[in-house]
Amino acid sequence: MKVRKIPLRTCVVTKEKLPKQELLRIVRTPEGNVMIDEGGKMNGRGAYIKRDVQVLEQARKKKVLERHLECSIDDSVYEEIKNVLEK
Repeated sequence: MKVRKIPLRTCVVTKEKLPKQELLRIVRTPEGNVMIDEGGKMNGRGAYIKRDVQVLEQARKKKVLERHLECSIDDSVYEEIKNVLEK
């Protein structure tokens, strides 16, 4: 039986390489909207962050997601991400 490779992705805040299940993907769609991508299949530019509220606060303070997605991010999007992380 063949061992399946676990896909690793890098957190844009902490630079840790983690399995996709431990990360949350944030996407800037071609229309310019910033959304949470739970399935990991949405079109657009994506950035992964660790599923931790402290990491989100770090990203917000240093504007890491804004740099990676090359757009400005509304506070409402950060609140939506925080709600998903707290589940």
